[in-house]
Amino acid sequence: MKITILGAGRAGTAAAILAKNKGHEVFVSESNTNDNPNYLLLEKHDIEFEKGTHSIDRIMSSDLIIPSPGIKPDNKILIEAINNNIKIIDETAFALRYLSDNPVIAVTGTNGKTTTVKLIHHLFKSAGKKSHLAGNVGVPLSNLVAEIKPNDVIILELSSYQLERSERINPKVSIFLNISEDHLDWHGNFVNYFASKWKITESQSEDNLLVLTLDNDTLIKNAFSEGHRTRANLSAITQKPLRNLGDNFSSGVFVENGKIFFFKQQGDKPIIKEELMPISELAIPGAHNLYNSMAAAIAARRFEIPNEDIRDALTSFNGVEHRLEFVRSFQNIDFINDSKATNINSAWYALSSYNKPIVWIAGGTDSENDYSSLDDLVKNNVKTVVSMGEDKDNIFNHFSSICNCKRAENLNEALVNAVESAISGDVILFSPACKSFDQYTNFEERGQDFKKIVNSL
Repeated sequence: MKITILGAGRAGTAAAILAKNKGHEVFVSESNTNDNPNYLLLEKHDIEFEKGTHSIDRIMSSDLIIPSPGIKPDNKILIEAINNNIKIIDETAFALRYLSDNPVIAVTGTNGKTTTVKLIHHLFKSAGKKSHLAGNVGVPLSNLVAEIKPNDVIILELSSYQLERSERINPKVSIFLNISEDHLDWHGNFVNYFASKWKITESQSEDNLLVLTLDNDTLIKNAFSEGHRTRANLSAITQKPLRNLGDNFSSGVFVENGKIFFFKQQGDKPIIKEELMPISELAIPGAHNLYNSMAAAIAARRFEIPNEDIRDALTSFNGVEHRLEFVRSFQNIDFINDSKATNINSAWYALSSYNKPIVWIAGGTDSENDYSSLDDLVKNNVKTVVSMGEDKDNIFNHFSSICNCKRAENLNEALVNAVESAISGDVILFSPACKSFDQYTNFEERGQDFKKIVNSL
């Protein structure tokens, strides 16, 4: 088979090497001219590639195209490929072709995906079960195909980009955490964005499980409208008092009196409750992390991991780098790195996670954010907002009537302002609510810079 990889990034290079090892004729086409260490890998595996251009005739002779996740659907090359009946799939979907017998746990949602998949992976490792973590979490599944054994569990974080170009995936457990407007520049509109996410369950069977967060109204409203269907059994997550679930949900996890319970329900039969653990024993703070923990617990339970192992893992999890990551305490001020908060919804979760006064550092690429949804949280939880980067003026102007605000050109200056505003017992929270591309390559680089500065204090 002739396979073209569009883009020589991490995922594209992994797919190219896997395809070459499986005996396919592989060609990599990269439009950028920048130095790329992946070219050495391609040369090592004798994979033909080009950079700084796209040879259209060569690409259109392909049987299969695997594009970089960042390439939008309206890309001219992809449109021409579709018109030429050339199949287009994502790198993860390609790797899954060689792992059809392995059970899969797939997680999607606008926020919380990374924490949830890492929690699940931690649960499996703690219980002595072999699992592999891949996907949007930063590890291409193609890199792991050779080492995955039959019956090993595959845990996937799947973005809307990956799901848009997925094939028939049949996860034993699919988890759809939440949905809010994001990546609309890529998908065109919210309808398309949701439809991409919903592909996580479209091929599931009656033997599979789909986990939905009942408290995310937008998710539940769209899940049962616009022709969206699933054959999977439905499991609910909720922090609200358990309500009548009707015929949709037969099981799940809920919170009652500060404790987490599993439940089962069959038609009109009474709900069977089974206590798992107190919320206070969870290792990671915040209401959103309670949802993530409950989702992970359902996935573990589906694979018959005992309750005591689930409890132990949920109390020992160290969290995710750049997501509400505790960096250090200095002069009794806690410094929190939440650089992964690249949108309003993520920042909302962060601002609701602490009972201490917050000095909030926010800003980055101007994404035309509507900050009004954060007004009540800022009024009640934040003593000072320090705005930085490209969107600093918008943030300053919006919140200056609600609380004390300061402006900074960069992260170093923002931290100076934040330390000046904080006193013993406060939290300095770096939760940008913006993407990083005004001053950094990605949120990881931005978070590393934050930690470097904080650790130099």
